[in-house]
Amino acid sequence: MPRSVNAVAAKDRKKKVYKLAKGYYGRRKNVWTVTKNAVEKGLTYAFVGRKLKKRDYRSMWIVRINAAVRPLGMSYSVFIKKLADAKIDINRKVLADLAMNDPQAFEAIVNQLK
Repeated sequence: MPRSVNAVAAKDRKKKVYKLAKGYYGRRKNVWTVTKNAVEKGLTYAFVGRKLKKRDYRSMWIVRINAAVRPLGMSYSVFIKKLADAKIDINRKVLADLAMNDPQAFEAIVNQLK
């Protein structure tokens, strides 16, 4: 009896992986074993990158807030502590946006804490 292989399903599985490898350079886009490994590694980096992105944004907001409060005579840590003590609940993303795009409003918040 001849060996039965489900070539249709195998081709579909490979097609999915090749589609993910679109744009890769050299053999990474068209040799099955190399493509499979490259796509798997790429997906791993993508997963990790989504976690790192959150960390990077938060640190960027902190840097922007610190740069905005320094000329107003305060440090970042003191500013955040005074915000918490005054029960002003504004997150760092909004504070950084205010510091960049609306310096007067940010300065009003800082002056309210002094």
